[in-house]
Amino acid sequence: MAKRERAGREETGSAGEAGYAAGVGHAEDDGRLTLRERKKLLTRQRISGEATLLFLERGFDNVTVAEVARAAEVSTMTVFNYFPRKEDLFLDRIPEGHELITRAVRDRGADETPLAALRRLTLELLAQGHPLGGVGEGFEHFWRTVLDSPALRARAREAVEEIEHTLAGLLAEAAGEDPGRPGRDSRLAAALIIAGIRAAHVEAAGRQLAGDPAGEVTAGQEEVLRRTFDALERALPDGGPGGS
Repeated sequence: MAKRERAGREETGSAGEAGYAAGVGHAEDDGRLTLRERKKLLTRQRISGEATLLFLERGFDNVTVAEVARAAEVSTMTVFNYFPRKEDLFLDRIPEGHELITRAVRDRGADETPLAALRRLTLELLAQGHPLGGVGEGFEHFWRTVLDSPALRARAREAVEEIEHTLAGLLAEAAGEDPGRPGRDSRLAAALIIAGIRAAHVEAAGRQLAGDPAGEVTAGQEEVLRRTFDALERALPDGGPGGS
């Protein structure tokens, strides 16, 4: 029954709209996973994908974890093993965001500041149409689902704070400080950077919700991001902690 329902939803195009949070093409599967790890990743993606389709169709607050489990053909316990919180079924790109930011800062070029590396990452995600770039065909359905749910809005705010904390640690590490206890400069720089990126994403989301074509939003978002990072470079001497 679940398979027939899933096929019907995909025929209507809902699966494409669900791509923002469905776990499709996550960076974890880089070809180096063991068979067991790959099976676990596929199970995680299937659970998140089915959850996303249900949330988009009926609203986040109107779907139970038990219904997600039935659609994904797993037990409720299995769902919670992969996603301790219901909100993370929909916002399942949060761990990937931490991973991408960490990789960008730690693997940057010898002459590249952390801020420059984050500029490059942000523009690349946008150009690729990556879900974490925030702009793409059907993404307005994702944003609307988040806005319609107080629980998702709260989790999204919390996720921004978590990413800011991660970035503060990375900047402290780049500056030769203890990443577990970032200093004031690292914390302030992280707060400014994340606030700038968040403001740009909010503007893009608003345009998509208003019905602007994704291509036009992407072009405008690129300019907004470039100007945002230009302002951050002026505000953060030497590109911030770890940049000198």
